Amino acid sequence: MANVLGIVGGGLLGLGCGRLISERFQKTLMMACAVAVMFLGLTGTVKEMLEVGADGSLSLVGTNCMLASLIGGALLGEAIDLEDKMERFGIWLRRRTGSSGDTRFIDGFVTASLTVCIGAMAVIGSINDRLLSDPSVLFAKTVLDAVIVMIMTSTLGKGCIFSALSVGIFQGAIFLAAGFLEPVMTPAALKSLSAVGNILIFCVGTNLFGLPHVRVANLLPALVIAVVWVL
Repeated sequence: MANVLGIVGGGLLGLGCGRLISERFQKTLMMACAVAVMFLGLTGTVKEMLEVGADGSLSLVGTNCMLASLIGGALLGEAIDLEDKMERFGIWLRRRTGSSGDTRFIDGFVTASLTVCIGAMAVIGSINDRLLSDPSVLFAKTVLDAVIVMIMTSTLGKGCIFSALSVGIFQGAIFLAAGFLEPVMTPAALKSLSAVGNILIFCVGTNLFGLPHVRVANLLPALVIAVVWVL
């Protein structure tokens, strides 16, 4: 609940800020947001996949898992077409909220939803909250999400605020299923999930930057494959 409220609060603040700044400043803020998201994704992936040997040499680990997860996830995701379903839900939300004239609503909703839902913090935080009564990870994520959504909303509009629904559904489902997920979420599984999840976050950043569009939602099954791979 705190995460949902944090996103709504950050989004409303960003919506107010967005009305006060010019389009030139909004574009610069969007570029800054894109760089920040890409950097978070890149550093998160490097942290999980880069190891330092006893002799000080650097090596990449988990590359086979990463390749299998992304390729397999892409095939499954395209077959299910998750991105199209998210966009349709965004269209429904836009209509229900009387925002039919907002051309950025769907892009804002999908982009913000992917940014705040993907990643190990959402999974770990929800499991810890349910099984250990420890909401500290979710509280930390709440602060991060509020800032990210505030910046996104100032440039992409109010569609970003409705990413709170995505977070509520996603993290709520993990919270309820935590008893079943606990045996599966071993340290190795969480490490693999974090590595692949951060790659997807990096892809979200490239979309914000205006590079060739990556259908990130259709890569989400990669997260499941990343966990299963190391079991």
